[in-house]
Amino acid sequence: MNSLGESLNAVGQPVGKPLPGWRPPAWPSREGRAGRFCALEPLDPEGHGARLYEELSADATNALWTYLPYGPFGDVLDYEAWLRRNATSQDPLFFTILDASTRRAIGLQSYLRITPEAGSIEVGHLQFSPRLQRTPAGTEALWFLLSGAFAMGYRRCEWKCDSLNAKSRAAAERLGFQLEGVFRQATVYKGRNRDTAWYSIIDSEWPALDRAFRGWLAEDNFDAAGRQKRRLAEFRAEAGTSIAQ
Repeated sequence: MNSLGESLNAVGQPVGKPLPGWRPPAWPSREGRAGRFCALEPLDPEGHGARLYEELSADATNALWTYLPYGPFGDVLDYEAWLRRNATSQDPLFFTILDASTRRAIGLQSYLRITPEAGSIEVGHLQFSPRLQRTPAGTEALWFLLSGAFAMGYRRCEWKCDSLNAKSRAAAERLGFQLEGVFRQATVYKGRNRDTAWYSIIDSEWPALDRAFRGWLAEDNFDAAGRQKRRLAEFRAEAGTSIAQ
């Protein structure tokens, strides 16, 4: 170490922090999760497809599909065919989001860009129906993926979206992801350019964020009508996490 706390190699060059005992985490499993507001199950096209299509189609504007590289789908058969093509994929690894009380399929999400050798994993392919958007169930579903990733030993969890997707960017920042930059002309989809906004949470940030999530999701943070008493941002501030700008 030099006077600035940097590691130096044998010829005096600064190098990354040593990671003694580092072992790549395991590949995530398809194991489900159950919580107060939602449950996650492995994607089952036959069991979930028709209900998912019905829920996602509740938005007649099809705004859900604007920033995804696929969709909207012409009918339920087209959508179920897409689900079948992706149900056995290991990357992306899809989970259906179910309402905890009704067991109704209300959304879809996945792990992707799974890179155990780097300890990096992404959450994405979010298909949140109108019934799921801006609800405790939606937050809990994403917390399940984040907490699962860090519990497995991943060092970094990523969130990426079209830089013009204001709702996705606001969601990432609310959850505690930190903006790392915008990759210009990163890809092409649906015949148009995409500049990609790139966000992350790293393992040193997760314990405080996890405390904030747990506090926000706790039963005593919701009134009898299911309305939050305190915002997630308040719990994050108490836990000492920085608020992304």
